[in-house]
Amino acid sequence: MSDVGPGLDPADREALERALGHRFGDPALLAAALAHPSWAHEFDGSRGNERLEFLGDAVLDLAVARLLYEAHPRWSEGDLTRARAAAVNTRSLARCARALGIGAHTRLGRTERKTGGADKERILANVFEALVAALYLDAGVEPVFALVRRLFAELFVTGSDPLEADPKTRFQEWSHAERGATPRYVPVADSGVENDEERFAVEVRLAGEVWGRGVGRTKRAAEAAAAAQALVRVALDLSKVG
Repeated sequence: MSDVGPGLDPADREALERALGHRFGDPALLAAALAHPSWAHEFDGSRGNERLEFLGDAVLDLAVARLLYEAHPRWSEGDLTRARAAAVNTRSLARCARALGIGAHTRLGRTERKTGGADKERILANVFEALVAALYLDAGVEPVFALVRRLFAELFVTGSDPLEADPKTRFQEWSHAERGATPRYVPVADSGVENDEERFAVEVRLAGEVWGRGVGRTKRAAEAAAAAQALVRVALDLSKVG
C-alpha cells in the first residue's frame, strides 16, 4: 500500500510551502503528510500519514533537544528534558499547526470533517509531526531546525532561565503584566494510585481559558507542569508566524 494519495491543489501547496519556509523537491511528501488516516481509508485504503508521523516525532525531539542543548549550556539534564517535553506535547504542537494554518489543508474523512477534525488538537499535532518528517525526507535537518527555531524562538534565547526553575511564579508575573489577571489551577483528575508519576492532572486557567495542562505525582508537581506548558504557549504566541 502506498503512503501517498493524489497531489495537492497548487494554491494549497504554495500556501503551505510559504508557511513552512521550504519549497518541496518532492511535493508528494507534502501531500502524504496531510493525509489523515480517515481520509486515506476512504480514498484508497493507504496508510495515510501515520508512518510520517512516527518519523516526525523522533526528528522533532532531536531538533528541539539539539537547539536547547546549544542555547542553554548551564541548564541541567532535568531542565532540558522538561523544556523539551513542554515544547513537544500535543497542545503545543497543535498550536504550532494552527499558527501555520495547517488545519485548513489537512485531508480528512467525511466523519472527521463533520466533527471538526480540522481543529482537533490530536489531529493537528499528528499532522504537524508528519510535516516535520516530510521536511526531513525532502531536504534533511536544516529546514526542520529553521522551522523549530522560528516557532519556538523564545525557548532558545541563550541565558534565559529554565522553564521549570519557577514556572508558576513566571507565568503569574506574565499574566499580571500582560493580561491583568491571576492564573487559577484546577484539579481535573486523580488516579488515587500512590507513587503514580502521573497521579494528579491539573489545568491552569486564565480568565476562564485553559492555558496549560500538567500531570505529576503531587498536585504541586502537576501545577508546575501546567505552568511550564502555559509558558511554552506564551513563547509560541510571541514567535507566531506573521
